[in-house]
Amino acid sequence: MLKHLLGRDIRCLLGVAAASGIATLILILVQVKDVYLPARTKYGMVFDAGSSHTALYIYQWPADKENGTGIVSQAEACTVQGPGISSYADNPTRAGASLRACLDKAMTIIPVKQQRETPTYLGATAGMRLLREQNSTKADLVFAEVSKTIQQYPVDFRGARILTGNEEGSFGWITINYLLETLVKENLTSQQISHPCYPKGYEENVTAAALYDSPCVPAPVAHDPSQILMVRGTGAPAECRSAIQKLFNFTACGANRTCGFNGVYQPPGHGQFFAFSGFYSVFHFLNLTSGQPLSDVNATIEQFCAKDWKELKMVSPGMNKTRLQDYCAASTYILTLLLQGYKFDNQTWSKIQFHRQVAAVDVGWSLGYMLNLTNTIPLEAPDQVKGQRPDLWAAAVLTTCLTLAVILWTGLALCYQRRFATYETML
Repeated sequence: MLKHLLGRDIRCLLGVAAASGIATLILILVQVKDVYLPARTKYGMVFDAGSSHTALYIYQWPADKENGTGIVSQAEACTVQGPGISSYADNPTRAGASLRACLDKAMTIIPVKQQRETPTYLGATAGMRLLREQNSTKADLVFAEVSKTIQQYPVDFRGARILTGNEEGSFGWITINYLLETLVKENLTSQQISHPCYPKGYEENVTAAALYDSPCVPAPVAHDPSQILMVRGTGAPAECRSAIQKLFNFTACGANRTCGFNGVYQPPGHGQFFAFSGFYSVFHFLNLTSGQPLSDVNATIEQFCAKDWKELKMVSPGMNKTRLQDYCAASTYILTLLLQGYKFDNQTWSKIQFHRQVAAVDVGWSLGYMLNLTNTIPLEAPDQVKGQRPDLWAAAVLTTCLTLAVILWTGLALCYQRRFATYETML
């Protein structure tokens, strides 16, 4: 009788085990679909080699790019100590050596496994444009030394080049409008990203104009070094304005028309204007980046330029001598360009906003440059795995555990049945 009962129980347990196994298999197979793991972060580096200094910007973006363009953000910015690389024309090896500290810092930020695939560029602007015009051999030697230094690091160096004034302005425009999302930046789920830090007065979905400068190298005459504006010192705003007017023709363009630079018609400006680079740094030094009216701007520049050298050094102790003696000429230069070249006046001055950063990213040409260059980097497919709904996965795990328990009890029952059979035989 006991043997019969054990046999029936074992058959029930085996039935339960079989049913549980089938259920587990169904749960595992049903609703399984492809799941993409989070995109791997990629990195890129751009050296902005300007006339007064060099800065290294480290950018990052997800490997699965939006519409072929990486959603680029700034991971780090490093200011190279010392002057711009063009200042080392007579000692080019120092130009390369000056980059090492920032390159060393970059190697601590970019993961070791990704360093050799990190595209790295060096773009030079006003200082190197002028040096190339004055002495192309020295410019080539400077480029050779900075390239040699960068190539000693485990990065994918794509070369050093001089940007034209048009490229510098165009990439700056891309940067501004990318950060303001007027170029429709989206995230990976196609939901528009919103920054809580739009500049005051900014109108969403209106493309902004970018105002940038090349101090002492006005674009229309950059091809002729003999015409480069070099007015230094204080107390000479009128002299500076006169020198600028000799470089540009601000005369009338005809009846009922206004012209900007060199007799070219300048239509009235509209929308938002963002001034950055040298525009920002000069006006920031003079505390003129908080939306002051044009009358205050004029008065501040006049008062600053009226100071003698001794007084100026007392007001700004520790300031670099070269920069300090240039602020009068630079501020007058910028104001003349804005008023006579771009035709801003008391009514339109408020449309200009001076910014160093937008959405925690430095404003300049380098981000626009990086955005453009990411189009040349092949799209990396995200890692793919099989996955299913969490509730089904939990049910599958529970059923599997139940199945194993049933099998275990079945095995124990079989062992007990054999022992019972042996005991009966012995009797």
